[in-house]
Amino acid sequence: MGPSRREFVKWLSAGGISVSLSHLALAKEAPFATHETLPGRGNFNPAAKGAGRVDGVAKVTGAKLYASDFRANDMPGWPATTSHAILVRANDATHVYTGMDLARLSGALKPSVVVTSADLDRIGTQVPEFYKGDLFCPVGKTPIYLGQPVALLIFERFDAFDQARLALRDGSFVKFGEETGPVIMPDYGAYRFTRVAGASPEQPDVYSPIQAGWVSPKKVQNAALPVWSPLAKEMPPDYAKAAKHGDQIRAELAADNASVLVLDREFETQSVDPMFLEPESGLAWYDGKAGNLELVLGVQSPYEAAESLAHLLAKARAPYKPAHINAQFAHVGGGFGGRDHTPFILYVALAAVCFPGKPVRLAHDRYQQFQGGIKRHPIKMRSRIGIDRATGRIKAFAADHVLDGGGLANFSANVAVVAATGAIGIYDIPKVDVTTVAMHSRGVTAGSMRGYGTLQTMTALEVLIDEAAAELKLDPIDFRRRNALTQNGRTMTGNPYIVSVRTPEILDKLEKHPIWQQRAQLKQTSGDRLVGTGVACVTKDYGSGADCSLGRVELTPDGRIAIFCDHVEMGNGIGTALANRVAGHLGAIADEVSVARVDSYDVLGLVTSGDPYTMDQKTQDAAARNPRWVPSISSATSASIGAHVGTHSASEAARVIFRFGLWPAALELWHIPKTDPRTKQWANVRWQNGQLVMDNLAPLALPVLAATAHARGFVTGAVAHSFSRWAWSRARFPLFGEQYRAEIDALAIRKGNGKFERINRTSVKFPPTDNNRIGTAYTSMCGTLVRVEIERASGALRIAKAYSVFECGTALVPEAVMGQSHGGFAMGVGYALLESLPPFEGGPGNGEWNLGRYLVARGSDLPLRDLQIEMLKPLTPDEAPKGMAEVVMIPIVPALINAIFDATGHRFRALPVTASLLKGVLA
Repeated sequence: MGPSRREFVKWLSAGGISVSLSHLALAKEAPFATHETLPGRGNFNPAAKGAGRVDGVAKVTGAKLYASDFRANDMPGWPATTSHAILVRANDATHVYTGMDLARLSGALKPSVVVTSADLDRIGTQVPEFYKGDLFCPVGKTPIYLGQPVALLIFERFDAFDQARLALRDGSFVKFGEETGPVIMPDYGAYRFTRVAGASPEQPDVYSPIQAGWVSPKKVQNAALPVWSPLAKEMPPDYAKAAKHGDQIRAELAADNASVLVLDREFETQSVDPMFLEPESGLAWYDGKAGNLELVLGVQSPYEAAESLAHLLAKARAPYKPAHINAQFAHVGGGFGGRDHTPFILYVALAAVCFPGKPVRLAHDRYQQFQGGIKRHPIKMRSRIGIDRATGRIKAFAADHVLDGGGLANFSANVAVVAATGAIGIYDIPKVDVTTVAMHSRGVTAGSMRGYGTLQTMTALEVLIDEAAAELKLDPIDFRRRNALTQNGRTMTGNPYIVSVRTPEILDKLEKHPIWQQRAQLKQTSGDRLVGTGVACVTKDYGSGADCSLGRVELTPDGRIAIFCDHVEMGNGIGTALANRVAGHLGAIADEVSVARVDSYDVLGLVTSGDPYTMDQKTQDAAARNPRWVPSISSATSASIGAHVGTHSASEAARVIFRFGLWPAALELWHIPKTDPRTKQWANVRWQNGQLVMDNLAPLALPVLAATAHARGFVTGAVAHSFSRWAWSRARFPLFGEQYRAEIDALAIRKGNGKFERINRTSVKFPPTDNNRIGTAYTSMCGTLVRVEIERASGALRIAKAYSVFECGTALVPEAVMGQSHGGFAMGVGYALLESLPPFEGGPGNGEWNLGRYLVARGSDLPLRDLQIEMLKPLTPDEAPKGMAEVVMIPIVPALINAIFDATGHRFRALPVTASLLKGVLA
């Protein structure tokens, strides 16, 4: 197995660079951590309904929280003056790049430093594998994509930077020569997912990815797209078997069978921008004399950022190679996936090492963010569905997806996989064959974004399902109910979900809602105003199949709680979710919650190797013999895993503190001897108003318990690491004469006021590597109803009423969950009706796009007073939290498209459906 990007220790050792990572410590005069500290539990309790969030006060009072807020004079020990950098990008990807018109930046506008591809060769940088490609397009080459950087300009004075930034905006600064046409590069990934169910639900599948593994065609033909035929030359045997079953499914769908309704439809989705509020920004200072590179960054993946920076400069020549990198991480002003593994950080570091001694700020304005920021994949989809006319049951489904991945690979292959494995949505379909390919193009790079491919494929599916119901003259909700996957049914890859499946309950809610009940009487398809109702119901996975979290919890003698977590705050409320989940174990809201902390777990001494997605079981078993080894140390944050993954390790650490700290303290205070059976009844106690309560015993306040735990040397702090591959790692740890079992794989504890000490596990069970064949095992469901009114003369559409119902297990912060739901609704409206970016020369890669021409949903586009969102209660009091931030966006889009058909009789098969398009079909 080749070296993995997760072999963090190896890279740093090999490169000779030490790296430290921390939460941004200071914001000018006041410690940054104070912005995360609650001003008194009695006055501000996020656990109480409507009482706010951990980071709420800092955000609404304008505290410096985000990377874009900081300048050099905010950072203790840094020089006071900030220099500024501009990334110059190519606005042409069909002609040879010949250089820049630097003569235009003369006199006061002259940059202090110009960094180009030639400088990187001189410095000796190396591009991390994930970002493979030229960081700067060399002179004499055709840019591989629109928006590819060609140079970095650094200005010592802000005025010069500001004037130069405006001067470069006319698009003629970068020069081009001979026309070559676009650069042709291999696709980013191609997969086929085929499943043939057994004769009955109880019998094993005839064929499925969980049995046989994922397959890709071996591309030997000279063709732009993969050749999917099982008869193609030199086809690997595993692929040929899948292709044979897949082609049989397609032959059945193509057969002339009057008893089966077959629909064959195409659907196309567009490129859009994540449109987070804070464009990408970073601040860096390279103290060449001391060899220290200091950075302030705002990313979704802090650990990965540090890895990439160390790799970038590991083989740099003196004086450009730092001896130490210290990366500090701020809050993120919105991400939606667009700041997960972003190449922007590499340019921040380069700006600093190329202008030593002077702090440099690289910050996109909105034009630059449109030109260089990660986009959502446009997808062209062809779907075929076969339904038994007599029963209304879906018999087979086949689809082909082509994703435009833009100029760099980013997560295109992963998005293609998630889009494909989500292509049958909530349904139980016994025969499925889906091919997917992510292509390179000269467009701006596409990558991870909220919905991660399923937004596109489930929109196409739910529009197709509505059309099928109409053809069969079946009620759309009843048709969905007939075909919905049951709790123990198998997904498209052949595995069952291991969490609750609540589709029937959601469909019942949709069916009984007044919007649906009144649809016939309010429907209007003539006159000046048309009225229609649409429905959609979807599922969305949460988790990547290799997620991890780090958590540290500490308890002071007076009962104050501090929590540290490696996940990032980006509007997802992770700090408040942590506080609430830990409070379930320790009885009180934390006094300090610090996020993006990837610097607080050294005592665990973690090491890793290999790739958690591709390693085999033998390799994992051998590596796991090292009690410090884990498949992966830290993973990127996404809103959909914050509650499920981000809070897990801190919760388990708090559980250890309770079990081996507060519980023995309580037994001592209650004078319960070790021989008393009640010593084993820690599960029977409960927290009530900050006091530990057990029947027939005096309540004990947290400060009293904490003081006793400290005085007696019981556990008062814990550090934990956990890993999830569609199931949590589990391990045993020798603690106080027993083998403690928990859903973690590394643990350290502190007794009293002592130092943390690592507790080596005595056994561990990591999730099997075969779980990598699972498309998903965790899922959440959401259904949506919308009623639209369309003006015939103008095509203007108004959403008159809307209702969404979803489930998320236990909601750690109900207010934040509802906020995510409202935001998801707005993003869905924008995607369905407004937002679109042309793919190539007329698109954002030309540097001319801003919010003056890119339309996002505003309050006037939303049913602000007529939007009802319902969150289902957890099935059990201890149901684990689920990820829901993505699923609440997805059904909005097909529900709107279905409502438009109900009103107009026209089925749109491409997004967005704008007012001008509506006017055209209504004319």
